[in-house]
Amino acid sequence: MNVEQNYNLAFVFPGQGSQSIGMLSELAASYPIVTETFEQASDTLGFDLWNLVQKGTVEDLNQTHNTQPAMLAAGIAVWRVWGQQTSLKPAWVAGHSLGEYSALVCAEAMTFDDAVKLVAERGRLMQSAVPVGIGAMAAIIGLEDHQVVNVCKSVADNEVVSAVNFNAPGQVVIAGHTAAVERAMVAAKEAGAKRALKLPVSVPSHCALMEGAAEQLNLKLQEITIDIPKMTLIHNVDVTAHSASEVICNALKEQLFKPVRWVDTIKFMHDQGVTSFVEAGPGKVLMGLNKRIVKGANHMTMFDPASLDNVLEQLNG
Repeated sequence: MNVEQNYNLAFVFPGQGSQSIGMLSELAASYPIVTETFEQASDTLGFDLWNLVQKGTVEDLNQTHNTQPAMLAAGIAVWRVWGQQTSLKPAWVAGHSLGEYSALVCAEAMTFDDAVKLVAERGRLMQSAVPVGIGAMAAIIGLEDHQVVNVCKSVADNEVVSAVNFNAPGQVVIAGHTAAVERAMVAAKEAGAKRALKLPVSVPSHCALMEGAAEQLNLKLQEITIDIPKMTLIHNVDVTAHSASEVICNALKEQLFKPVRWVDTIKFMHDQGVTSFVEAGPGKVLMGLNKRIVKGANHMTMFDPASLDNVLEQLNG
């Protein structure tokens, strides 16, 4: 099969928050590669990941050391289904936070087995870095980016709270110490935010509280082989593509305690000529964000047979 790269096409992979019990069940019923992908991950992890995703509890799935390999496997499963249906490949890939590991596997910069080990360890390190209850995250809706940054600075009071996910215009996620996040939520509302919503997570990702976990993750990154990506992969931390393994490692390390620049990532790819964005993985979170970031592009998602057929028809039609 001759691979055809489409230079106007980007695949993007969701991260934590898009998981749900029963995800990809419809796709798995039609495409055995889905369960085979989860079986491969299960062999690496030492437990039945597919069973957890299909029959487990929400509480277990939402534990970050389970969520991370589950979402990685989901992204790669969808990617493999796509590869069975068409030779068309995107020239561009990116992933939201954890989703960057799915992008690295798809770009053949990292093996799936190595990525499974890494993200499971990433989850464990993140959870152990900040005990449950000490840290929090919240979504601030309706303020400009700089307003959220200033709110966080104004209420920090020797604790950590910062803007960590620039997800879409008017939607910024903050993270840090629980009390500081709660102060920032109140201050954001006073500054005119439409909503300030605490997120159901136990780990304050992408803030300074994750620096220790990032250093430990870096040691694990040094143990694996990272090759030059075969697609242009835009990293969260600097909205840049890298080819040197040590630079990619550093981007993955810094990703743990620096903001996810999702708005800049989507805008950059669009500025380079990307006209179609496909979210590969469960849910529609990124498609919703991307529509708000770049209104003139074609935004699609792919997680079940109907959505797969729609993307195939639009891109191969």
